Amino acid sequence: MSDSTTPSAPIEARGAPPEVKNTRLRDAILYPILAVFTALVIGAILILITDKQVVNAWLNFFDDPMGTLRLTWQTVAKAYGAMFEGSLNIGGILRGIGAALRGEGSRQLAIALVPLSESLTQAVPYIFAGLAVAFAFQGGLFNIGGEGQMLVGALCSVYIGFKVTGMPWFVHLPLAMLAGIAGGAIWAGIVGALKAYTGAHEVINTIMMNWIAISLSTWLLKVGGPLARPDVPVTPPVLPTAWIPRLFDTPGNRFHAGFFLALFVVWLIWWILYKSTLGFQIRMVGANAKAAKYSGVNVKRMWIAIMAISGSLAGMAGMVQTLAVDRWVGVGFSSGMGFDAIALALLGKNHPVGVLLAALLFGTLKNGATRMQSVAQIPVDIITIVIALVIVFIAAPEIIRAIYRLPKASTQEGPVFTKGWGS
Repeated sequence: MSDSTTPSAPIEARGAPPEVKNTRLRDAILYPILAVFTALVIGAILILITDKQVVNAWLNFFDDPMGTLRLTWQTVAKAYGAMFEGSLNIGGILRGIGAALRGEGSRQLAIALVPLSESLTQAVPYIFAGLAVAFAFQGGLFNIGGEGQMLVGALCSVYIGFKVTGMPWFVHLPLAMLAGIAGGAIWAGIVGALKAYTGAHEVINTIMMNWIAISLSTWLLKVGGPLARPDVPVTPPVLPTAWIPRLFDTPGNRFHAGFFLALFVVWLIWWILYKSTLGFQIRMVGANAKAAKYSGVNVKRMWIAIMAISGSLAGMAGMVQTLAVDRWVGVGFSSGMGFDAIALALLGKNHPVGVLLAALLFGTLKNGATRMQSVAQIPVDIITIVIALVIVFIAAPEIIRAIYRLPKASTQEGPVFTKGWGS
């Protein structure tokens, strides 16, 4: 028999109280879902207001109300249906499985898997690039140089890929992969060393290193340049012995083994950050560099290590795209993917699994946008706006909270991932 004097249950030995944990779980799961949903709704509105037929129907709404509503629904359904068909094709996959089970062969299933496999293929470099930015964030550093690190990694990989000859694939491929990883690590490690020994801020230095990488690649890849073909501004093709293998021989299916490498790296980065002593020190430096220093951590060495590991991940993004998909490098290789990585890290809450899910979302939306444009004549820019809106809603959860009248988030202060300009 209990009375009013009975003490309440003690706070959990590990972590925050249950109500705080529940709030954080809600924030981590519910808010991204609502952010994506809200962005898609706004995207639907943009699709409608850019369709002249729909606009004219609404201007004459009272002439045929049901027809206007039906046209509105059909327009949005056609656009998003084409997008998801072009990125996932779930219906086609199910029909292909049914055909295979009936003994009609697996070719239909193989063709139906092409959209999904392409979405996964496009997600692979995003996974590596997002991990690069998130890893640096965890250490309190803002790596804005993923673009340059990707480019350097790609150039190093492709150089080994076409220049080194006479090697078996089990030697040539690892060598080309290691070259890309090392290129990105060195390029970012320079920034870490400058911060450690001169106090130069990593944001400024990574931006400058981006410009150096872009300008260097432009010179190397111009017609007649040191790495370019004599007639076109691209490198010679990578030799087959340095190819990351593709897993299907279906025409148009570019799915490759690099996807499983990305999954392994996601697990590895998670293990390093949350299960190893190195990861604890990295997060300690990210939370408070001065406290970490007084506790015995060599902060300068840690800054260099954080940037080098972050750069190696960005270099892997360029390496995988080069050796598995493009198999050559041209001017404008990354197309802003290094900057998209910042959004991925933000969307994924700087957690490796979150980055993985965000990259899969990016790959799906970007792949589906092409199909949406060809089938429904909807500009690809709509998807870019949708992605931007998702990021805005994640960065400013108060907007989602206000729209859906959700309770306030926990007031308990979370970890600090970045420092001010003067630190």
